Amino acid sequence: MGAQRTKRMPRAVREQQMLDAAVSVFGQRGYAAASMDEIAELAGVSKPLVYLYLNSKDDLFTACIRREARSLTEAVRAGVRPGLSADGQLWSGLRAFFTHTAHHPDAWRMLHLHARTHGERFAAEVAAMRADIVAFVTQLIAAAARDARRDPRLPEDEVAGLAEALVGAAESLADWAGATEGVTAKQAAATLMNFAWAGLGDLMAGRPWSPPEGAGADPEPAVQAAG
Repeated sequence: MGAQRTKRMPRAVREQQMLDAAVSVFGQRGYAAASMDEIAELAGVSKPLVYLYLNSKDDLFTACIRREARSLTEAVRAGVRPGLSADGQLWSGLRAFFTHTAHHPDAWRMLHLHARTHGERFAAEVAAMRADIVAFVTQLIAAAARDARRDPRLPEDEVAGLAEALVGAAESLADWAGATEGVTAKQAAATLMNFAWAGLGDLMAGRPWSPPEGAGADPEPAVQAAG
């Protein structure tokens, strides 16, 4: 009876079951240690069927990365509600991010740890997701700055740098929250708001931080971009 139910299952549904199982195994074991036998068993299908649907281990890993990257990006975008204050938008976006990573720990480990370190092909997939999130955060910060200050506006490169810093901090905090018992998504988001918003709020109000007098007086070379 079970085999007959599996046989009648729509291909799209069956494929999602395979991806669910693969994300779990990849997230817990990493790419190299993940076994296609284990993935097939967890999905309740034969290993040849996994290969038939998803071609190879590389293609399966790529499909998992793309699905979970899209899911995370959509969750963050959906979490930010238009019409809120600048800090309200950032708060709602951070809560959406930390809620999603907390509810999908295997997917987050796969994206943030394993995919980024296994090879250029997989790292590029994650880099594309991250660039999308950074671009979205850049828009939020730029819009908040325009609302808070009529003139002058924050320079584009400064806004881009703030977005990079904020996303990087969120990624590190998601790792910490996942490894620290009892930390909720709300607590993680509040921690980052306490860390970041005091500075961002002052900056948007035209009160940027300046080095103490006499500190860093010597000229320094510009940071060179990699590559």
